[in-house]
Amino acid sequence: MNKIKDLRRIIRDTHLLDQNQVLNSWSKSSKISIDNRISSQQRATALIEDIRNDDKPALLELFLSEYGLSTDEGVALMCLAEALMRIPDAKTMDELIEDKIAPSSWGLHRGNSESLLVNASTWGLMLTGKVLDDDYSDSLSNKLHGMVKKMGEPVIRRAIKRAMKELGGQFVLGETIEDALKRGSDQIKTGYTYSYDMLGEAALTKTDAKKFYQAYKLAIKTLAINSKSDSVSKNPGISIKLSALHPRFEVGQRSRVMKELVKDALSLTLLAKEANMGLNIDAEESDRLDLSLDIIEALLSNESLSGWDGFGVVVQAYGKRALHVIEWLYAIAKKYDRKIMVRLVKGAYWDTEIKRAQIEGLNDFPVFTRKDLTDCSYIYCAEKLLNLTDRIYPQFATHNANSVAMILELCDEKIPFEFQRLHGMGEILHRLILERENVNCRIYAPVGPHRDLLAYLVRRLLENGANSSFVN
Repeated sequence: MNKIKDLRRIIRDTHLLDQNQVLNSWSKSSKISIDNRISSQQRATALIEDIRNDDKPALLELFLSEYGLSTDEGVALMCLAEALMRIPDAKTMDELIEDKIAPSSWGLHRGNSESLLVNASTWGLMLTGKVLDDDYSDSLSNKLHGMVKKMGEPVIRRAIKRAMKELGGQFVLGETIEDALKRGSDQIKTGYTYSYDMLGEAALTKTDAKKFYQAYKLAIKTLAINSKSDSVSKNPGISIKLSALHPRFEVGQRSRVMKELVKDALSLTLLAKEANMGLNIDAEESDRLDLSLDIIEALLSNESLSGWDGFGVVVQAYGKRALHVIEWLYAIAKKYDRKIMVRLVKGAYWDTEIKRAQIEGLNDFPVFTRKDLTDCSYIYCAEKLLNLTDRIYPQFATHNANSVAMILELCDEKIPFEFQRLHGMGEILHRLILERENVNCRIYAPVGPHRDLLAYLVRRLLENGANSSFVN
């Protein structure tokens, strides 16, 4: 009991600790050797070469590699993806399209991609930019150009909205859970399993929370029909967001949250147990972590979960508390005699965390401020998880060949774990893993209507569209 309390205190104390101090302390306890590093680098190099030489590149990765967020064009497309589908009137849509498309140098990307579709998209954006460009002289051609512009904007508007929907379709497996199951059936036949995520952000009202609860409940009942294996790891899974189940998921409402939210989360958890499928508590912003851990312990302590290995928690490696959270989860699992899953991710709210810390005037940040530090944290956390498999089933969510190579270097053939990727991303890397390694691979698949895609889509573009990302 004291150890669990001590770990919670350490978690709180590490919240705004200096990032170099955090990683130095983790480094001292790590058993990763120079030989491990050299071997994993060689393995990663071979993987990257095979990925580059693969004759089946993923469309989305080709698109993002051409239009990264280090380019004006990539930023323009991200702005469109984030804003266009929720603008209510045509006039504002036209103004946004003109503002973001016209000034960009689309011609610089002409013919650069290996994909015919990406190149066709570039030609379309070039022509759109010419139509919308007002930098013409006051001549007859300028007047004609004005007529084309006036007549063309509705067409352009529809075309770009359609393009954004197609882009969304690369990230979303289906608009309903039934659609997702149908669309993912081919991947299941090749050996993948799925974890489904119902699109949507935090609930703002009780009505929102009820809607999310019913969506999760329906999804679990639908997936139960496809949960045919005796092993949770072979069955489909689902992720739930605590903030989607309660409109006041905040520290100031702790007593209310512990009474109301725990009840609904337990109800969904028991449904998943009945179906023998996995259920992961998704990660949220750092200021909700402490309250989330309280809820997780309340759920795990319930005797109704005894004998089920499908309860899972998502840990974000970009958080300075990640390693200690894993230690706490292990201690809790041991206390209540549970076996749990831990999905290790890099993290999805980095920009929000940085901006919020600046606005609040905090003396440091709750997350690592450099990508290479997050990568180091991910490996230290992975090493920790691989040493705790008597209670924890590790789920490594990554598209990074270096991270994959180090995990394969550190693991033992007898240690059970799985790799995970986002639907539409990391396809070649994970296909190679599935073909060559005796490791389970799972696809994290968002499900929901395209109108709920925006926040998720922007996070994916921010994570994977920058030049520092593995995609590039």
